[in-house]
Amino acid sequence: MEVTLVQGDITEQRVDAVVNAANSSLLGGGGVDGAIHRRGGPDILRECRALRASRYGKGLPTGQAVATTAGRLPARWVIHTVGPVYAKSQDRSHLLASCYVESLRVADELEAKVVAFPAVSAGIYGWPMDDAAHIALSTVLKASTEVVEARFVLFGAEAHTAFEAALARLRA
Repeated sequence: MEVTLVQGDITEQRVDAVVNAANSSLLGGGGVDGAIHRRGGPDILRECRALRASRYGKGLPTGQAVATTAGRLPARWVIHTVGPVYAKSQDRSHLLASCYVESLRVADELEAKVVAFPAVSAGIYGWPMDDAAHIALSTVLKASTEVVEARFVLFGAEAHTAFEAALARLRA
């Protein structure tokens, strides 16, 4: 699998699937989640509400992933995953890694070949960017998947630099 890093807006990516750093309600929020819901339009929210009414009445559990339409996004699907909130007092890295593993599993079920990822949990959930980058990239690089390209779409220069450094360390 090819891993690429792009500084930009994940809602503009022409890919098979965009991964959404969702909150457990699946009903939109801030950051990446809000941007995907706003740009994707009401079809995404409609499918998320249906998921809440059926399989995920209490919300999508942390570390899990589920897909919906991409609505008006230039992608076919949105894969929603709920990252853990960072806590110094508790190691939740396995949950963060699970977000990437489960997103790739869902991508394989959808036969998606190009998937755009954000830096899950590295925004308002407070995960330190360097550590988030290492966990994301090391997990994706060792994953067993049919995905051909994992594209990390990083909103700012700080995130892009952290992911570049982590990728260089992993490839060394």
